[in-house]
Amino acid sequence: MTWRDVIEKTLEKAGIPLTAGDIWRKAHELRTIGDFTTPGKTPWATIGAYCYMDILENGPNSMVIQTSKRPAQFMLRRLEKAGTPKTIILESNAPKELPKKEKSKRSFHERDLHPILVAFAKSSPHFKSYLKTIFHESSLKGKKGQNEWLHPDMVGVYFPFDHYRQELLKLQSHLTVSSIRLFSFEMKVNVGFHNLRESYFQAVSNSSWANEGYLVALEIDNDEELMDEIRRLNNAFGIGLIKLDAVNIYESSILFPSQIKPEIDWDTVNRLSTENKDFNDFLKLIEEDCRLGKVKSQYDEIMKPDKLDKLKELGADYAVDHRKEDWHKEVRGITKEISKKTGVSPGIDV
Repeated sequence: MTWRDVIEKTLEKAGIPLTAGDIWRKAHELRTIGDFTTPGKTPWATIGAYCYMDILENGPNSMVIQTSKRPAQFMLRRLEKAGTPKTIILESNAPKELPKKEKSKRSFHERDLHPILVAFAKSSPHFKSYLKTIFHESSLKGKKGQNEWLHPDMVGVYFPFDHYRQELLKLQSHLTVSSIRLFSFEMKVNVGFHNLRESYFQAVSNSSWANEGYLVALEIDNDEELMDEIRRLNNAFGIGLIKLDAVNIYESSILFPSQIKPEIDWDTVNRLSTENKDFNDFLKLIEEDCRLGKVKSQYDEIMKPDKLDKLKELGADYAVDHRKEDWHKEVRGITKEISKKTGVSPGIDV
């Protein structure tokens, strides 16, 4: 018995659209869970993640479809043809014994957030993009302050290959029009009045070159005045704000959308590619995929829900893609960064 089996059997027996929480509760009520067990503490979040990833990866051939957004409900694709109602509001949209919101108990560093943003950006209908980490350690050494606030933490690209018909892609090429979009992200663990201006203008500095630039945070202080100030900054400077959800990753959200720039700031792109090897490699990946007309390059790994859960459970502070030829250099850069912060050389598990 797998997650897929539990989801499929439960939705089939229930015969109506269900939220992820309802799928988990109904699996016990209808005994479709069988002998399946999971060590995870938020199984309903994993169910939601599997549903989102099934829709994202398999498109019109997915096992499930999403029938509503608030609350997010799912049903079997084959039941859609049978005329099943698209939205069903149950007495409870989540199991009574499950908390509505569970805070992650582990502490996070900024780079812990990268896999979370990668998963969210690929599944989000707004982005549907591939992301790459930009390591500041890969930059050329310049004068003090020369490269301050120059590098974003992550960059992303949206390709239309999987979403537009070939005829339209060919027409765009003849008209010298492109639907490819570039994104830039500045990561913070927490945003509050204590660091808002520094964080926001850091994002303005290092992310305004892209079609869309974002400040990304795991925790945002619950303060109406803070939201009003972010709204004012967003209207004035155009950088958006994303709130990550470490427990229910696919329920991360765009609180303030970025202003969309039709043109890329190529002077800044050239500066970044000259100064930073990772950013230059990112441009090479895009060029190669555009030439092939499909995504073949290796951007940051889009982790499956169970792997993301394991990463959070283990409390890993960094994740390195061992498939890269220079993965050991990345590890050295991470150890240097930790040593600089703590004064202690860290241990490494491979």
